[in-house]
Amino acid sequence: MLTAQIFDIQHFSVHDGPGIRTTVFFKGCPLRCIWCHNPESWEKRTELNFVPAKCTGCGGCVGVCPNNVHSIEPDENADKKFRHKIDRSKCVTCGKCTDRCWYGALELCGKQYTADEVIADVMKDKIFYETGSGGMTLSGGEPFAQYDFALELLKKGKEAGLHICVETCGYVDTDKLLAAAEYVDIFLFDCKETDPVRHKEYTGVDNTLIMHNLRALSDNGSKIVLRCPIIPGLNDREEHLTALGRLAESLEGIYEVNLEPYHPLGTSKAENLGKTQPYQNREFLDKKTAAEHLEVIKAHTTKKAIIM
Repeated sequence: MLTAQIFDIQHFSVHDGPGIRTTVFFKGCPLRCIWCHNPESWEKRTELNFVPAKCTGCGGCVGVCPNNVHSIEPDENADKKFRHKIDRSKCVTCGKCTDRCWYGALELCGKQYTADEVIADVMKDKIFYETGSGGMTLSGGEPFAQYDFALELLKKGKEAGLHICVETCGYVDTDKLLAAAEYVDIFLFDCKETDPVRHKEYTGVDNTLIMHNLRALSDNGSKIVLRCPIIPGLNDREEHLTALGRLAESLEGIYEVNLEPYHPLGTSKAENLGKTQPYQNREFLDKKTAAEHLEVIKAHTTKKAIIM
């Protein structure tokens, strides 16, 4: 039986496609965007998440961990007069520490689901789908990084009568993408950088395959929303914004452009997972600047363009 690592099933989501949706967040991604908003999605495995602000230093996790992953050490220079240290090299994500942590400082990120289990959870919101234009959205991470499961879930979603969106970075085998397209109503297609050299610098891969797949989906007759994260100091230059507008205008399948202003929440999420986010901007992209960026895009396309 196929299973997949899922890190969240978010109900009543209103930003991941039309209507009220249930968004299934897959773990695993072939990109490593230096500003990633969901660093918990990088790995296809369960991970230990630690929120220092919630830790009381009770030491319960120390007593139950079989591998001595946790230690609480006095530190007069720390805000709480102690430091909770985690040796992640020893952690097997057994979950014993999270069961013992009563304050929510420790939790496991990622859980194995079958497709039937996901559909059962999604269908809890059936009443919203029937009274509006909502449905199920696959996101991540990259849903197609766990391709066989994603395809099975798409098929079961259609069998259940669901409207389906898929958010993808586009870095997937073209034949597989087109095979999945049969079961997808709308693709939310990320366009992080139009320049291939900069794209590789920012994400770890160039955008040749991604752009090929975007055009292939358009030629296939798929409906596409072009999603464009705007990151201050990286891809907020006029050349990129202009290229986004022209790209949208050139492809019939793209009917809408979404500008997604940078937010810094990924930096703290990465730290909670013991990771380092290369891009360390802690400021939100302000609304006025985002609106100015949107006007540049709109000057080069007749397609609907909005800020998310």
